[in-house]
Amino acid sequence: MSPADPNHPNEAARLTQQLIDQGFTKRQIARMLGRDASLVTQFFTKGKGKAFVRALRQILRAVRGGERDTETLTGIARENVERRRTRTGQKARVRGKDVVGAPGESMAGRAGKQAIRSGASHLAPVVHETGRAGGRLAFTVRMKADQYTMSAGSTEDSPGLRRGFVPRADGTEERTYGSASTGGFDAAEWSRRVADHHGDVTEAMKTWLVETGRAVEDADIQYLEVRAWVPPEQR
Repeated sequence: MSPADPNHPNEAARLTQQLIDQGFTKRQIARMLGRDASLVTQFFTKGKGKAFVRALRQILRAVRGGERDTETLTGIARENVERRRTRTGQKARVRGKDVVGAPGESMAGRAGKQAIRSGASHLAPVVHETGRAGGRLAFTVRMKADQYTMSAGSTEDSPGLRRGFVPRADGTEERTYGSASTGGFDAAEWSRRVADHHGDVTEAMKTWLVETGRAVEDADIQYLEVRAWVPPEQR
């Protein structure tokens, strides 16, 4: 691809620059997109980045709505990065794993609709191992908007996290509970919760949402993500 015209940046470069103007670095933006910072630089130098335009737009929209938590912005980006396509036009297989990271340091795992139906059991080790290491957890949950009982972005729903509401075309909302900046949740406590539900992480989360008044009793979780880390003083 020929070098980009600095006087006429493409859409990816233009959106990235707006995020930089909002105080984010290229490295932070790259991490949100799940890519290396060198690729973001190529938005400006080589005109790359078409596949990331939708994700960048949604990140910028959330930032303008008040969101500053990079973990939350990463979740928004992940759901909007366009998949690569094969020569026949089919979506390419996703590279990567549902659970990444190292026990005793930091880990992350996600579960989509199919895994949710089986209790997202592959997320249980993330919770248990982090609990044994004395770590902390944060969660992202997606459900139909009318299944939440509190307004989106309210401090009562998720204390310490200020976010703008990013509506989804399918009528769902994605909400984050806990973050490194707020200290997150005690992983040992959540390990007990998951054990009480025989390893069913989905049911453990649903029970917590209902018990704390955040969701209706027949709530149906469609996506669940857990992020785990161990504070430096615990290592």
